[in-house]
Amino acid sequence: MFDIYTIIFLALAVFIFLRLRSVLGQRTGRERPPYDYSARDAVRGATNDNIVKLPPGRPAAEAPQRPLDTAEPAERWKGIAEPGTAVAGGLDTIASEDKTFDARHFVTGARQAYEMIVLAYAQGDRRNLKNLLAREVYEGFEAAMRERDSKGETVETRFVAIERSDITGAELRGRVAHITLRFVSQLISVTRDKSGNVTEGNPDKVTDVTDVWTFARDLSSRDPNWKLVATEAG
Repeated sequence: MFDIYTIIFLALAVFIFLRLRSVLGQRTGRERPPYDYSARDAVRGATNDNIVKLPPGRPAAEAPQRPLDTAEPAERWKGIAEPGTAVAGGLDTIASEDKTFDARHFVTGARQAYEMIVLAYAQGDRRNLKNLLAREVYEGFEAAMRERDSKGETVETRFVAIERSDITGAELRGRVAHITLRFVSQLISVTRDKSGNVTEGNPDKVTDVTDVWTFARDLSSRDPNWKLVATEAG
């Protein structure tokens, strides 16, 4: 089922994607985002080996609602977290405070946001990054973008695939839900200097990349959006 918060999260992601499509269609930009911003606050837990593909969104009116407490523990987070793990326990806690929360659709929205954030950062799209990043994380991204701009560097980046997107941690701190995901993706990235010479990367080589990102949302807030609050290399 689709919960209203995830639908809005996906709608925002689709809106940003459509706005960026004219430039992102070429998949060109700069290097990957900086890491280790607020990383000490990232939630860590058991690793899950399952992946949920991103489905298209649909209106909330069409989303069937089923109370989470009617699902058997072994089925509640099937494909997301194993029963009895720290991840499953954290998701249970979040769901107990937000009856419409659906981890599967959170993951699908996070997958799309992950790609868009990487590419928006590559393009130096500060306006759209502000919509998806917590203030502290945005400040780190902004500092890195200013530095690369001052050097006159350009980078050509292409997303080949997101192969994995596993929830590795989940918890509720007060009224703020935190969910950490481990993304495994494939990228082609080349850094060029002012003269166009390649200084890093290979335009013909696919690189495996692992990132650990944490998203958070205040469940007591009217703002339904999840924002990126911590990043680190996996």
